[in-house]
Amino acid sequence: MIKDLPKIELHCHLDGSVRVETIIDIAKKGDIKMSSYKFDDIKKIVQVNENCSSLNEYLEKFHITNKVMQTKESLERITYELLEDASKENIKYMEIRFAPQLHTKNNLTYKEIIQSVLKGIEKAENRYEIRANIILSCMRNMSEESAIEVIEQGKEFLNKGVVAIDLAGPEEEGFSNKFKNATDLAREYGYKITIHAGEQASANNVIDAINLLGATRIGHGIKIENLKQAYDLVKEKEVMLEMCPTSNIHTKNVENISKYPLYKFYKDNIKISFNTDNRTVSNVDLSNEIDIILKEFDISVEDYKKIYLDTIDKCFCDEETKKWLRKFI
Repeated sequence: MIKDLPKIELHCHLDGSVRVETIIDIAKKGDIKMSSYKFDDIKKIVQVNENCSSLNEYLEKFHITNKVMQTKESLERITYELLEDASKENIKYMEIRFAPQLHTKNNLTYKEIIQSVLKGIEKAENRYEIRANIILSCMRNMSEESAIEVIEQGKEFLNKGVVAIDLAGPEEEGFSNKFKNATDLAREYGYKITIHAGEQASANNVIDAINLLGATRIGHGIKIENLKQAYDLVKEKEVMLEMCPTSNIHTKNVENISKYPLYKFYKDNIKISFNTDNRTVSNVDLSNEIDIILKEFDISVEDYKKIYLDTIDKCFCDEETKKWLRKFI
């Protein structure tokens, strides 16, 4: 039944969602040095297990995937394959996020990187009943000038496949102050804003992401349950939380699924959406995530329908795409 439901995914990292066999194939063909070229060995390297102790340890898993994402061909292929996999579980719309800064080791320009991902999207859209857009992630452990460069280079693709910016990477307290000029510029150009916040650090980061940076969606945001001011702000502003259950358990931000606050948020009219975060790193797909949540919290079909429609409202796509998505429910 879950596979048959129409789905939308708003929070999925391209470099965290690369097929293991593709990593091996690109590495062999590109003569990229790896400790092993065996499937089981690479799977162990790129996937976390229950012993993962933190977000920072979780982020170490991206080292190998980024090694094989340094050419136009690999970026196009990996994007296409992600959407191919998504279409098989009846995902109708996906927002794919990635940081151009991480794909320049072979001297690709930001424009070439973005164009390659757009080619992969176009190829998938032509073959499957799925649509997609790009969120450009800026890395919080890099400078604001680096973020501004991404925003400037992505500008020509705005509303032609690029729809938003994001701040991602290790989460420190008060990071928003460092990136206010960048997000002000992005909003001026017409980018939508989603920010990773309230995942590893406190919910004060969620308050700043909304009030200082103008975020209309928050990646994760689970820590708002510990801070009334943040909780009330998210609810009042109808900011959608892009929730990723398995990932948050892996990073030890939630002990187990029974303590995951998604259903509690939903019942209190906080806008939430279902997401994988990183399909390969967390070894999940969206159907599995939804299945886990539905079983744990006994969510009804009507609840699912409301979450799906709420998610459409918060998508960073055009009205024509939103209308198309509504017809599936």
